[in-house]
Amino acid sequence: VAGWGIVDNAGLTVFAKTMTTAMFTSRGWFVMLAASLLLILCIWLAFSRYGRIKLGRDDDEPEFSTVSWLTMLFAAGMGVGLLFWGAAEPLSHFKMIRNYAEPHQAAGHALFITNFHWGLHAWAIYAVTGLVIAYFSFRRGTPTLISAPMQAVFGNKLWIRLVGYWSDLLAIYAIAIGIGGSIAMGVFQIQSGVESLFGLQDPGLWLALVILAVLCIAYILPLTVDLSSGMALLSNIAMGIAGGLMIFVLLTGPTFYLMNGITGSIGDYFSRVLPHGFQTYTFFDENVHAWFQSWTLTFMVWWFAWSPFVGVFIARISKGRTIREYLLGVVLVPTFFSIFWFGVFGSAGFFGVLEFDSGILEVVESNINDITFFVLRHLPMSTITIVATVLAAFLFVVTSVVSAAFVLSMFSIGGDLNPPTKMKLVWGVILGALGLVMILSNSMDAVKSIIGLAALPFIFIVLLVTVCLLKALKSEEVP
Repeated sequence: VAGWGIVDNAGLTVFAKTMTTAMFTSRGWFVMLAASLLLILCIWLAFSRYGRIKLGRDDDEPEFSTVSWLTMLFAAGMGVGLLFWGAAEPLSHFKMIRNYAEPHQAAGHALFITNFHWGLHAWAIYAVTGLVIAYFSFRRGTPTLISAPMQAVFGNKLWIRLVGYWSDLLAIYAIAIGIGGSIAMGVFQIQSGVESLFGLQDPGLWLALVILAVLCIAYILPLTVDLSSGMALLSNIAMGIAGGLMIFVLLTGPTFYLMNGITGSIGDYFSRVLPHGFQTYTFFDENVHAWFQSWTLTFMVWWFAWSPFVGVFIARISKGRTIREYLLGVVLVPTFFSIFWFGVFGSAGFFGVLEFDSGILEVVESNINDITFFVLRHLPMSTITIVATVLAAFLFVVTSVVSAAFVLSMFSIGGDLNPPTKMKLVWGVILGALGLVMILSNSMDAVKSIIGLAALPFIFIVLLVTVCLLKALKSEEVP
């Protein structure tokens, strides 16, 4: 894929867009149904008697503190995406929804849709994938592979081995393509920040390539050290900067307006999230269908694409925790943080649209990469906050690549929890090449299409291993 994208980037982009559009049109209902069923399963497992089961032996204790555990899973899961889409996504939805609703209603629904994309459904997909791996690896002693639960439950039959082989291969494919997109998103974000800081006007491709080269150099060192000393430190720093940035915008911006937005979005989200998970916009016009495919379906398959790497990584750091503790931590904590994050940045963007004409919608149209920095430039100490955003984006990309290279290396050598450094470095190079392909496309729509192409087949595999988990839990003796 990297070779194809470097030699014929336009051809790869057209192929990915054509295929994902066809699959979204015919299988969009299946994507939404799968994501919603996984969320319902998480709720049931967390409060069932199976919630008391430990991911490991009954006397195992967690390896990481709760704070480090939460920041590591969150930074690996979607850190740079929050920085990129904080204000940009709600405003993008607003531009479409305002054609069908009054502006203030459109803003509220745009914020709900954004929270829907980044909330419970996304983390349920991650959580279930990670739970399957953690349960079978730490409690049943299987290799840390996507195929291991299938062989543990259904035996070592030929057809199981074949399905397992293709499952591991598709997992590697989905992880690598998904992280390539994350690298590109991070580079676009950092590039926009650098342009804002130094007043650069359309510097061209060279700046993006320089940033990519610096990123590649930066993630080499963490790949050579132990996971706990590398990822935990970087994740804590990145999340600390992001949290501080959110609080700064909340306090220096129109605080009352932002808090009203956050409070309203919490109630709106939790009162509508489960029914909306089954919404497919069947009886709407073509503009709504196109919007639904390019946003909701794309995000859902994006989370499926990331689920093998984020799920396996979460499993790796969750040994010793109960299923209930695991599910509540993985699903609820990042969801609440996302709601607060989009409540702050999204409401700040809407303040610029609804309360005074800041021109921010024109920036959404012309340069969506610059939206976060546009908001920061209208607040005090903008130079410092822009630098902080660039640094956080940089660290989030590094942590994503490090965790992905770690998981890919595990898959490549049969599920070893401590893969050799040489293998991690090889995957670091491959992920850098895939990031280059995404950057050459110079389009977030193209990036999303290429990721979607990799993710759609993996949905079936996630559902299959979920069935394996349910069959295995039935044999547990839980009082």
